[in-house]
Amino acid sequence: MTGTLLSFSVAALSVRALSKVLSVFEIMTIRAASGLTILLVLVVLQPGLRPSLVPRHMGLHVPRNIVQFVGQVAWMKAVVLLPFATVFALEFTMPAWVAVLAMLFLGEKLTGSRIGSVILCFIGVLVIVQPGLASFQPASLLALGAALSFAVVVVITKKLIATVTTFAIMFWMNAMQLPINLALSDPFFALKLDDTMLLPALGIAISGLSAHYCFTNAFRHGDATIVVPLDFMRVPLIALVGWAFYGEPLSILVFGGATLIALGVIWSLRAESMRS
Repeated sequence: MTGTLLSFSVAALSVRALSKVLSVFEIMTIRAASGLTILLVLVVLQPGLRPSLVPRHMGLHVPRNIVQFVGQVAWMKAVVLLPFATVFALEFTMPAWVAVLAMLFLGEKLTGSRIGSVILCFIGVLVIVQPGLASFQPASLLALGAALSFAVVVVITKKLIATVTTFAIMFWMNAMQLPINLALSDPFFALKLDDTMLLPALGIAISGLSAHYCFTNAFRHGDATIVVPLDFMRVPLIALVGWAFYGEPLSILVFGGATLIALGVIWSLRAESMRS
């Protein structure tokens, strides 16, 4: 989980730094191109990975990667416009969205604990975004939209993962999104980068794959009821990063709302664990 926490923090800092000279699509071009390059190098070094790249279930890959693309754009926009802690806290509503979507599209039951989790997450969101008040930030809707998009991606991935490897999912995601990002970018955007932008560019290039790899392996080697509370440490960590580097205030309401969201997620996970 340490790698996951660092990867998400590095990604947010890199996006904020690169946004000074690059558009969101240009930042995502760097991420997709570097990710695809790394994966292709792995294919060359490990021939056993090649069979997993045979096109299969494109009817699921295409909508998954389009929705993930939209969610990533919304997340990066939110990172540029909102305090880091607010974005990360609202991102934790994703499990609640997954519970609702899984009921609608996968036929999973919406149990009492899942309903309670959704309610706690909703209250936590209200605490953070403060709708109707002068402090309400419309950009908060971008972070919520990103969480909803990622929830849709999770639901589709649940269908894919039964017959498709994680490596193949990551490969087709980068392969499909790279042309879209290139089409929406300045062809010569790389010329905008100077020496001060090289470190953030490297950060966004590596953090995308490393976050996915570390988070997946954390669940592989540890119980979800332990991993998710540790993942919640992203909120105070990124709050301190935003305070140290950008002077962002440490908001009690953001921490309070994030705590409610985390409690809802943990409640649902513990209930699922007991049923298992």
